This record gives sequence, C-alpha cells and structure tokens, in this order.
Amino acid sequence: MIRHATVDDLAAITDIYNHYIVDSHVSFDLEPWTPDQRRNWFANYGGDSPWQVWVTELDGEVIGAAWSSPFRPKAAYDPSVETTIVLKAGSSGRGLGTELYRALLSDVDARGAHRAYAIVALPNDASVALHRKLGFVSLGVQDEVGFKMGRYWSTMLLERRAPPAG
Repeated sequence: MIRHATVDDLAAITDIYNHYIVDSHVSFDLEPWTPDQRRNWFANYGGDSPWQVWVTELDGEVIGAAWSSPFRPKAAYDPSVETTIVLKAGSSGRGLGTELYRALLSDVDARGAHRAYAIVALPNDASVALHRKLGFVSLGVQDEVGFKMGRYWSTMLLERRAPPAG
C-alpha cells in the first residue's frame, strides 16, 4: 500500500532514515534524527503544502518513505523541489521503491512543480538507476562535496522536468 504519511508513521520514517545516517554515506546528516525533530520537520508537510511525504507499507509495516522538500531557501526556487526516497534496509529489489517514488512524483507534478531535483551520494548505482528510470537526468557530479565516516564523498545532481501540460 502506498499512501500519504501521517504523524503515526514518523517513528518508522525516523528509524528508516537514521539507518542511512549511522550506517552509510547515503545521508549527509551526521547525527540521527530525534522523534521531536521529525515531528517539527513533518509540520511543514501535508495538506495544501507543496511538500508531501508518502510511505509504502508491506504487511502493515512502513518500509519506505519518499518526500518532496524545498530545493533551495530563496523564493525564486519555489517552483522546484528536492526529492528523497529511503527504504528499510533489506527491502529493495522488489519494485516497491519505484512505485513509491512514482506516487511522489505524480503528486509533485499535480502540485505544479516545474523541476524535481535529487542529490545522490556516490557510489550508489541502485539510486542512480532508479532516478534515471523515472526520468531524471544527471546534471553532473559535485566532487568530494561532503565529509563523513572519515572520508570525502561526491554527489550526483539529477533533474526531472515536469511533464508537459495537457
């Protein structure tokens, strides 16, 4: 099942995302999120907000989340969004992430976003492939832009144009 996230999903979303903070280079956050931080973050999402959070469930358990957020803080960037997707460790390879991301991107399109951007920490062949499959193109690599886990990491910036109206 794929649906909009609710406050009741925040513990699962936090657990899933914190895995990528603590155990990988994929998130450039350095400290795990607390439940209070996640609640404050979530207050900016849902309803009429241009930013939304979607989740996917398997057997009643939230195993993935995808969200859109502001791309940059300056007002001229408002027609663009940054997108993020995370799946519970061990849940990839079944197409669930693809369907979850499609739901988010459909919502992004319906809300009038002009561009969607994703920033993928490299190496991450699976994430790059997912984004390309869903219409993102690479704009380039930011070489060694972040430092985590004792080393520098590069990121790829990917862009997806909104489908033509009509």
